[in-house]
Amino acid sequence: MAGAAKPGTSKDPKDRYKVGGVVPYKQMGYWRPEYTPKDTDVIAVFRITPQEGVDADEAAAAVAGESSTATWTVVWTDRLTDHDAYRGKAYRVDPVPGNPGQYFAYIAYDLDLFEDGSIVNVSASIIGNVFGFKPLKALRLEDMRFPVAYLKTFQGPPTGIVVERERLDKFGRPLLGATIKPKLGLSGKNYGRVVYEALKGGLDFTKDDENINSQAFMHWRDRFLFAMEGVNRASATSGEVKGHYLNISAATMEDMYERAEFAKELGSVIIMIDLVIGYTAIQSISKWARKNDMMLHLHRAGHSTYTRQKNHGVSFRVICKWMRMAGVDHIHAGTVIGKLEGDPFMVKGFYDTLRETHTPMNLQNGLFFDQDWASLRKVMPVASGGIHAGQMHQLLHYFGEDVVLQFGGGTIGHPTGIQAGAIANRVALEAMVQARNEGRDYLNEGEEILANAARWCSPLRTALEVWKDITFNYASTDTADFVPTTTAV
Repeated sequence: MAGAAKPGTSKDPKDRYKVGGVVPYKQMGYWRPEYTPKDTDVIAVFRITPQEGVDADEAAAAVAGESSTATWTVVWTDRLTDHDAYRGKAYRVDPVPGNPGQYFAYIAYDLDLFEDGSIVNVSASIIGNVFGFKPLKALRLEDMRFPVAYLKTFQGPPTGIVVERERLDKFGRPLLGATIKPKLGLSGKNYGRVVYEALKGGLDFTKDDENINSQAFMHWRDRFLFAMEGVNRASATSGEVKGHYLNISAATMEDMYERAEFAKELGSVIIMIDLVIGYTAIQSISKWARKNDMMLHLHRAGHSTYTRQKNHGVSFRVICKWMRMAGVDHIHAGTVIGKLEGDPFMVKGFYDTLRETHTPMNLQNGLFFDQDWASLRKVMPVASGGIHAGQMHQLLHYFGEDVVLQFGGGTIGHPTGIQAGAIANRVALEAMVQARNEGRDYLNEGEEILANAARWCSPLRTALEVWKDITFNYASTDTADFVPTTTAV
């Protein structure tokens, strides 16, 4: 990979200094099959697809080298460092089941290689340069394990699931939301009307979409003012705490802080940011949210450009881990049954990563490592994209109660109006939760439960009639590599 091997076949990495020049990464000490990762190591698993003629072990060693200390040739300045400790160590390579030519490469990194509390530094180190490496056809970061010592340098979510429920005074059920539609083009006043109608009908949250910022048709201040007027009116009418995710994403941090402060001044309980603002901005706003007792919603805008493909990019489970560390309270994490990408096993892995205090290794769900979350607060997943009231039994089954079920078109597209759409969702949810609490088989009886509720709720009846046949049954591109097999007893 790095060129023809120089004379000398000793496995001692120090021998590279005897020959100099271009030495294979394995010979330089980046392939260490005898190495046992320490509890304090950061560990990553990559899916590597080497070019023809490139040995898998050498490819793994190259990834370890180029994501830590190496370059294409021997450099004598390595001898001025504790190079054996600082080099990345590829210690295991496994063929990917059912995918000839692909391999899972496990690489351990010394904790000292990473700056405390910095997702930017983690990402720059692990995915910074190596993904363009010519000897690799493709490369994907599948998963990471972070030691407790490193997690303790991050603040995590500013609010967390437990405190969020206390602030909202809502327990024992999923939360309900709706994304305002159309995404773009409404005036501030009409936008606020949608917020009011949806919240009055029984939703807990409404939401800005990822691309609504401050455009000619609606300045951000107008949106904030009219949206919060709708929130306050709906709260007063219903007696419930309501919220609207005010998107503060902007061109500069100064603009974002200005918008966040205005949201706080108006009494909002939550603000929103887009993933595309970058890791530094996310951590900065998270710090502000914690200081100001504000919940922080993250829209994962842009993630599919590098998370969706099976063989190249970054798995979304890694983004989930990074965002829990960076400190967000909500993140869109897939629906399984909606219009957006999401295999059931993979999505469960995402949700477990966000909500559990400890996630055990589960290859079927894409979790390659045991991960202790070291008391970092839990993130509330958001299910959004093409879901509707007729799927409520499936949504409750897949996601449980610690989730925001975000119905956009499934609220605002209701034939008899926005408030009716919200009522349909709330009644469907309450009926399903009641059935669950009564011990019924709500998954298999779901359609019957919804039909019975619809007998006395015309908005739900209409919703079921309109959307009963709506499904998005396409094969997911990111599916489990490991599937359970039955064992003869």
